[in-house]
Amino acid sequence: MSVLPASSREWHLVARPHGWPTPADFALRETPVTEPAEGRILVKNLHFSVDPYMRGRMNDVKSYVPPFKLDHPMDGGAVGEVVASNAEGFAVGDHVLHGLGWREYADVPAKHATKVDPELAPLSTYLGVLGMTGLTAYAGLFEVASFKEGDAVFVSGAAGAVGSQVGQMAKLRGASRVIGSAGSDEKVKLLVEEYGFDAAFNYKNGPVKEQLREAAPDGIDVYFDNVGGDHLEAAISSLNVHGRATICGMIAQYNDTEPVPGPRNMAMIIGKRLRLQGVLVGDHYDLQPQFVQEVGGWLRSGELKYGETFVEGIENGAEAFLGLLRGENTGKMIVSLTR
Repeated sequence: MSVLPASSREWHLVARPHGWPTPADFALRETPVTEPAEGRILVKNLHFSVDPYMRGRMNDVKSYVPPFKLDHPMDGGAVGEVVASNAEGFAVGDHVLHGLGWREYADVPAKHATKVDPELAPLSTYLGVLGMTGLTAYAGLFEVASFKEGDAVFVSGAAGAVGSQVGQMAKLRGASRVIGSAGSDEKVKLLVEEYGFDAAFNYKNGPVKEQLREAAPDGIDVYFDNVGGDHLEAAISSLNVHGRATICGMIAQYNDTEPVPGPRNMAMIIGKRLRLQGVLVGDHYDLQPQFVQEVGGWLRSGELKYGETFVEGIENGAEAFLGLLRGENTGKMIVSLTR
């Protein structure tokens, strides 16, 4: 067995945020490191993920995923190297994907760890384009939104980890037009020049409804919603008859303390026979083998591009999460512990 460190640092939630989280809601604490018990492995985390859904877990409310406990380590996707193993099938030096992020060392039940190959793709991609975010994009577009060749697609939050994949996947499968919205002119440029979107606009530059109509004069068939609010209202206006919307996230209202008014044009859903459906990635793990095969192929051929924003150091974990909520990331926001 290799010599283990005496302690590990981990991020705890110490107060439930009211509205926007602040640094005071989090604390970086030390905890002892011990040899793993039977059926467990000790993993030195190399990268962990911070994601918008984690904001909801900071509230003490019932949801599709349990809330974070106060004064306990937070969790989320992570990849790392096995440094001690007491489980069959896992050896020191193996690389694994698991759910105990937000910490330097993780004591993981072996049954909750998946071996990953750093030769096949960079380890960080298993948290993004080849991981939960990529599968969310894939399942949300192809299964939930029933995308078909020739569809015109609008994606909000299109420079984010999920949105940037949705737009490119739609193009690769034969969309007639792909439109994205983002929160800066720089991100808009990236969508068109790097990710191959047909059109994109900065939602801060004017009403979403007008900008979308200009970008998609013939309407849209699919809307992939990462934002909610005025974007959803604009999409309902632009959707063609029998249009479909996948509701993936509503980051526009995650930090609101009062209920936000819904779209004011929901009566259009009836006349246009629209279908709006939520997506949770956990319902679609049956697609995983197909997803890894198809998306892995696109990655290897260079047809699918992906962005990652790395924040270095465990001590910057909370700040990375706050930056994500402020839109400071392009593509997947990852906290890297490799130094």
